[in-house]
Amino acid sequence: MNIFKSIKRNLIKRSVIQSILEKEQHNNDVINIHRIDKKNIGDFYCAPHHYFDVLKGKSLDIFDYKSEDKEVRNHFINEISERSLIVGGGGLLNRDGFVMQMKMFEKLTTKGKKIVLWGVGHNEKSPKTYGKVSKYNIDINKFGLVGTRDYNMPGEYVPCVSCMHPIFDQKFEVKNEVGVVFHKDTLKKESITKKYQNFATSSNTTNLEDLIAFIGSSDNIITDSYHTMYWAMLMEKKVIAIPNSSKFYDFKHQPIISTFDESLHHLNKGTTYDGLLEECRATNIKFAEKAFNYLNL
Repeated sequence: MNIFKSIKRNLIKRSVIQSILEKEQHNNDVINIHRIDKKNIGDFYCAPHHYFDVLKGKSLDIFDYKSEDKEVRNHFINEISERSLIVGGGGLLNRDGFVMQMKMFEKLTTKGKKIVLWGVGHNEKSPKTYGKVSKYNIDINKFGLVGTRDYNMPGEYVPCVSCMHPIFDQKFEVKNEVGVVFHKDTLKKESITKKYQNFATSSNTTNLEDLIAFIGSSDNIITDSYHTMYWAMLMEKKVIAIPNSSKFYDFKHQPIISTFDESLHHLNKGTTYDGLLEECRATNIKFAEKAFNYLNL
């Protein structure tokens, strides 16, 4: 992005946020805000509007505030201002791309806005922070109800709601000892992908059905995708995670943490967790009841 486009986009973002903060706020019905990216199925499926009838059709992309389309921006302004908000899931905390929006939501809590944080978590890029994050970049105590996917952090523990997808009730025949799932950014790094050219591979850019079938057909999963890690654990696979963010270090049940250079040395050493799918679903159903009561849905 050239400097002029960057300046223009920053002006757009600040203008949208200022417009929202200056508007009168209401709590008419609800909208579920998260990163709606069909090229990253973890981001796409990590929101409760996919799984609860009362939220069906009520979603908004958290990146719409910087759209070049004025109608999209105005829709964002109006939806945020008119509705109660469910924010999440996904790695929306401690991440540069979401700081302005999350700080705005924090400010809206002082204007009577009902906001639920559902399954959000920290997502710091710097390896210096891995396993060391101790606070969020917003004050979660200001929000009406908070469930975070980070087990050792403040807030009620609520793992990603994508566990509610019925696809996890399917059974698959194991065909591969090892399945490697690359994050979409890693696909561009031939130095990494070439190391695994003799193994079955996929990525988080494929569709959910194909990815879950791929995970199901593998005994060990090597991945640098958070949601692939999570879904593989739900499916009782032996998981070797390659962290690209702080988010990998705060799940309730830790996978083996490794690197792309060392991961094959850890095959068949991972722990599987019987009943994890049911546990995560029960936690989300319990949280949903509280959220819907709070939001009067």
